[in-house]
Amino acid sequence: MANPEKQDGATTGQGERVAIALGSNLGDSQAILTAALQAIAETPGITLRTVSHYYRTVAVGPPQPDYINACALLTTHLTPSDLLKTLLDIENRFGRIRQARWTPRLLDLDLLLFNDQNLKQADLEIPHPRMAERAFVLVPLAEVAPGWIDPISGRAIADLVKAVDCSGVTRIEG
Repeated sequence: MANPEKQDGATTGQGERVAIALGSNLGDSQAILTAALQAIAETPGITLRTVSHYYRTVAVGPPQPDYINACALLTTHLTPSDLLKTLLDIENRFGRIRQARWTPRLLDLDLLLFNDQNLKQADLEIPHPRMAERAFVLVPLAEVAPGWIDPISGRAIADLVKAVDCSGVTRIEG
């Protein structure tokens, strides 16, 4: 999907710039991600700007099916906490059950970046605390926001992706 917006994390005047990650490894994962993106796009206060290609990713943790992952850029007038609550509500609508860490899931929505904010709260950390270590996040994020600067490292997403092993992440054509 083409990105009509700047790719650097700056506020556009249409709201705050946000990057999210999406993942699924249960059910028809591509259909689930597409439906979740539609739900996000239909949410008041959020505008879906662009979406990466989908990527097949080897799962982290115990043996389980591969994931389908993507990243999306949004603009929003919501606060970071309200946006997180909205994303969690969408996960719940899709039947997300939070169990142990690294277990299979129908839908996972992670708030990665919110402009250039560096935020630590009990239930929310921006940028996402493990974003810079995860090829399944950085590969699709670099596709849609290569110049966005990570406020922790001061490095562009395009540079962060070069520092991780991307061998388990394969773009799905079509």
